[in-house]
Amino acid sequence: MVEIDIHGYTEYDAIKILEKFIVNCNKDEKQILVIHGYHSGSILKDMVRNSNKLRSKRIRNRRPTMNQGETILELY
Repeated sequence: MVEIDIHGYTEYDAIKILEKFIVNCNKDEKQILVIHGYHSGSILKDMVRNSNKLRSKRIRNRRPTMNQGETILELY
């Protein structure tokens, strides 16, 4: 599993960064741990977990972890 931290980015910038990261991710990689945080608000968390905001054909499932500041993206 690879991870990416999007703390401190605007929603727009975080979407662009994540979409580029997913496209450039190795095809053998099946999970991405996205660290988005939650103490400063839920905009990034909601964006990562919303299929209408973060769109990629490689995302199969979005899974929250026990840590509210992280989400696992399962890839095809």
